[in-house]
Amino acid sequence: MAVTDTDVVVQEILISASPETIFEFFTDPEKMTRWKGRKADLDPRPGGIYKVDMSGTNVALGEFVELVPHERIVFTWGWEGHPTVQPGSSTVEITFTPDGDKTRVRLVHRDLPEDEREQHNAGWSHFLPRLVSIAEGNDPGTDPWFTDQP
Repeated sequence: MAVTDTDVVVQEILISASPETIFEFFTDPEKMTRWKGRKADLDPRPGGIYKVDMSGTNVALGEFVELVPHERIVFTWGWEGHPTVQPGSSTVEITFTPDGDKTRVRLVHRDLPEDEREQHNAGWSHFLPRLVSIAEGNDPGTDPWFTDQP
């Protein structure tokens, strides 16, 4: 499910895995790059770096703001060298809610410029299904967006 509102992109997915399992895919660099990006530098604590090299030229950069283990993660987001979505200029909030033997993952991306919302919505729509696959124990395969991955 994807919703765009004023300056917000919202997506929600249901994953057949525990919040504990899924949380690690946002905080462990090796696990992050199995579903999103080529390289990750993550220091999952308030004020710690959030840096994901998506393609060798597109690098997402921000910092962790809040972490409640297995429940919620908030980090700032932007792109190195981008003219309007600069590092740390937007905020991503992810919540993990148990739902029977599954987990409902809700992502809210705030403070994006109007002309960037659809592109970021498309990006999350691309990556979140890859998260579902890997968190459920499957191999999402090589990311077709970035065929030059090492």
